[in-house]
Amino acid sequence: MSRQVATFFGVGLLPWAPGTWGSLAALILGWGIERYLGFWPLVLATLISVVAGFWACRAELRNKPGEDPSEFVIDEVAGMWIAMLFPAAGFYMRDMSMVWPGPVAAFLFFRLFDIRKPWLVGRADQRHDADGVMLDDIWAGVFAGLATLICAAIYHVFLI
Repeated sequence: MSRQVATFFGVGLLPWAPGTWGSLAALILGWGIERYLGFWPLVLATLISVVAGFWACRAELRNKPGEDPSEFVIDEVAGMWIAMLFPAAGFYMRDMSMVWPGPVAAFLFFRLFDIRKPWLVGRADQRHDADGVMLDDIWAGVFAGLATLICAAIYHVFLI
């Protein structure tokens, strides 16, 4: 079961760029959760993905210290959903569902921070344990969410 969770039920087994596929699957699924079920189910799904991700990575990497297998994408899912919570919260406060620029911007920023690994993302990535696998994407999600909010604020202040 931990293997299924770590690979996000097989998404991480795709042959090219499994992290990007994991983020894209999370974008589509997360947007659907928020759009059709609401903001709080997305929060719940995010919390479940974080807890399940730590559990699955610890279980799968128990005998393989120092590895971050590319097929493990539950960290991408958790990070992507964290990034999506920022614009989703803004729309939730306005009693609306997210429209496409919010989640797409969160996706683009998440991929940027996950690949470039600035500051806390890079520090977490240097950890050679299962927690480091999850923490770098959690931080990337936080930075992506904040960047999405900053861009939205700039757009609304200067362009509207």
